[in-house]
Amino acid sequence: MRALRASAVVLVMVLTTFVAAEPSIPAVAGPTDPEPASLVTLSVPDRAGLERLVGSGADLTGRVRPQADGSIHVDAVVTASRLAELRSLGATPATGTPAPARKGGGVKDRIVVERAVWFESRDGYFLSVEASSSAGPDAALTVTWRGRGGVTGQVQMVPYVDAGAYLGHQFSTPAPTGERPQRITITSAAGGKAEAKVAEWPDGERPDRNRPGYQKDFVTQYMPPTQLNERVRDLHRRFPRLTDVIELPNLTNGYRRHAQAVVGAPPGAAVVVTSRAYGSEGGEDLAVELVDPGAADRPLEVVVDGKQIRVSLATDGSGALSSTAAQVAAALTAAPGSPVTAATYRGDPGAGVMAPAPLTQLDDFLSAPADVSRQPWRVLALRIGTRRDGSRTGVLAYAQEHAREWVTPLVTIEAAERLLRNYPRDPATRKLLERTDIFIVPTVNPDGANYSFYDFNAQRKNMTNHCPAQQADPALRNTWGVDVNRNYAVGSLFDGYFGASANCQSGTFAGPAEHSEPESRNVIWLAQTYPNIRFALNVHSYGGYFMWPPGAYKLDGRVTLPRPSRQEEAYFLRSARTILEGIAAERGTVTWPQQTGPVTDVLYSAAGNSADELWYDYGVYGWDFEVGSDLWNPQTGAWEGVGFQPPFPEGHAEAMEFASGLISLIGVAADYRGDR
Repeated sequence: MRALRASAVVLVMVLTTFVAAEPSIPAVAGPTDPEPASLVTLSVPDRAGLERLVGSGADLTGRVRPQADGSIHVDAVVTASRLAELRSLGATPATGTPAPARKGGGVKDRIVVERAVWFESRDGYFLSVEASSSAGPDAALTVTWRGRGGVTGQVQMVPYVDAGAYLGHQFSTPAPTGERPQRITITSAAGGKAEAKVAEWPDGERPDRNRPGYQKDFVTQYMPPTQLNERVRDLHRRFPRLTDVIELPNLTNGYRRHAQAVVGAPPGAAVVVTSRAYGSEGGEDLAVELVDPGAADRPLEVVVDGKQIRVSLATDGSGALSSTAAQVAAALTAAPGSPVTAATYRGDPGAGVMAPAPLTQLDDFLSAPADVSRQPWRVLALRIGTRRDGSRTGVLAYAQEHAREWVTPLVTIEAAERLLRNYPRDPATRKLLERTDIFIVPTVNPDGANYSFYDFNAQRKNMTNHCPAQQADPALRNTWGVDVNRNYAVGSLFDGYFGASANCQSGTFAGPAEHSEPESRNVIWLAQTYPNIRFALNVHSYGGYFMWPPGAYKLDGRVTLPRPSRQEEAYFLRSARTILEGIAAERGTVTWPQQTGPVTDVLYSAAGNSADELWYDYGVYGWDFEVGSDLWNPQTGAWEGVGFQPPFPEGHAEAMEFASGLISLIGVAADYRGDR
């Protein structure tokens, strides 16, 4: 069976690829088949609707787009049944038809222009404006812009209301202008008016694009964890004087599961049988059968004969079978020397009478080839620098907390390759390695990453199943695991913050406790062990964001974690402008201004995320990339999302540009001369 799986790996990876579309999902074929998932764009009526989705534990991406009528579009990974549940919360698949703009009126309002900027990308000039109105979210604001050569245009603004707090108006997405815009006028339906000049964005320190002999472009494919670890060790072998390999102390659970079978007719006359050993450690060798003893007044008996488990069902005085599912489950679990446990199907009382069932092999339902280790995984960090003794400013770059984000490890590997290969010949690179101490973790969540590559490419979480028996039959296996980036100890679900779930099947399940998972403990171990780390970059995808703390708030009153001081906020933003210039220099991709800032201001609340713990507990300037910016389609005149696993040419381009951004961050750290 495993040989067949190994030969089908490429096919599995192709067949499980998901795309952004309204799901057309077939019915589940059998009791062990997970319900297929699709990546869809949902529409909710307002920001409160988005909060309902976040609060429900919906598996949302970072791609959130406000619309002119006040509604919100957000990409999500859903099954058909989950989509039906989300409909009850007011979410529906988005259509391409633009909604009408809000209409305002009433007393004349006062408008304040918060930011008006233009940027030039590979697709031309674009305008982004943010403003606030004294009339609040009900104001209907229109921006008229004027550019070179007398070119002009109009754009409707959308209100931004989060957790009941009005945060201003903005553009849904940056607006194409054809020419560079120079001035804007904002008018309100209530009579308010404001004007402003348009500044350039991001307007940071621009990198030198013309360094002779500078080498780059070292990633050629998406890489599962085994290849990432091999790459880390290979870089150390080739550059031993500039690197160390750090084996992080907390082993992960491993790419492994207990073997299972569903025997009988769900829901009332079926049992879920689970091996006590992992499937790779003998669980898959087990088989169970239910037989009719063929005589009256026979008791329920379980006989374990090596790897085979024979259940002789009870009969009554007439010889009719009488063992219920609950009784069979209890007998299988309690039998002396039983290598399995059993439970009724999804918490059903199990009152149905069981029928005979043929010998059924248990399966762990894992499809990776045999050379993918099933043992607990050792996460590796590559340390880079000429002085790796704690005397230099430390920079931590870590990726793939979320398993399905295949581009993110490539960002870190590409940056590591550039730093090491260019050190002998490029003065700017030499400066970075002499002034900083760099820690790179290409994959924080290797177990989930393996599951994403070989079994279910929409996997977000790790592979540790904390669900009780009623939520642990094999058809639910794609819902198990902990969201590593909700498992940290500052601003967490357990502290009362919003944006994580206590439901073990949720996409944002925070785990049973803070730091319950080895993956989160490994990240924090680095901060504790190497106090010279002052900067950190958490690489995620997709949507094109650059963010920093605070990343969570309490829903009642929208009470955020403490905001950085004005000086710290200015440093975050000033550094961001430089880092974003590094990204844009690669192929002209500009991270939008309205998607640059504190997480709670530009996205949504994410309770228990890693950047918050690094910032508040360890004084580390913690940033988050969401790589994979929207692409402008000139034919449709719209920005389009790229997804978690775009065709590799696009994934490669994202890795190139965000590796440049990571190196720009290391440059910021190299110039760092103080503490918080």
